[in-house]
Amino acid sequence: MIGDWHPQWILVLGTMYAMVLGGAIGFEREMKDRPAGFRTHMLVSGAASLLVGLGPLILSDPAFTGRGESLRLDPIRLVEATITGVAFIGAGTIFSHRSKEQVAGITTAASLLMVAVIGIVVALRYYLLALLVTALTLGVLFGLGWIDRKFSRKNG
Repeated sequence: MIGDWHPQWILVLGTMYAMVLGGAIGFEREMKDRPAGFRTHMLVSGAASLLVGLGPLILSDPAFTGRGESLRLDPIRLVEATITGVAFIGAGTIFSHRSKEQVAGITTAASLLMVAVIGIVVALRYYLLALLVTALTLGVLFGLGWIDRKFSRKNG
C-alpha cells in the first residue's frame, strides 16, 4: 500500500540481503575474471528478489484491489518471468565467450541462475535457506573449482 511504508521497507531490506548474497557469489566470479562478476550477480539476485517480493505488495494495495474486482496473482508466474530473464542473460555469457575448441561461461550462467533463485528465496522470506544455499554455492565454486583444477585432464 502506498500509505503503509513498512511492507516496502521489508521488501527493500530483503532486496539488499539478496544483493549481498548474490554479491558474495559474484565476487568469486570477479576474482576469476569471468564475464559476469560482482555487480552483475548482485543486480540479478536483487532484481529477482524485488520482482517476486512485489507480488504480495500488489495484492495488498487497494489501488489494485479496492474497486470490487478480484485481483489474482500467481507467484509462480513471477518466478517464471524471473528465470526467463536470467536465462537470457546467462545465454549471453555463454555465447559471448565461445571459441572453436571449448565453450566458456557455462559456470557463470549457472551462478547467475543460482543467485536469481537465491533472490527468489529471499523474497519468499526464507532467509536462512538463502544464506545456507549461498554458502553451498560458494563451496561448489571455490572447493570444487580447486579439485577440478588439481585433477583436470589438461594437467595430466
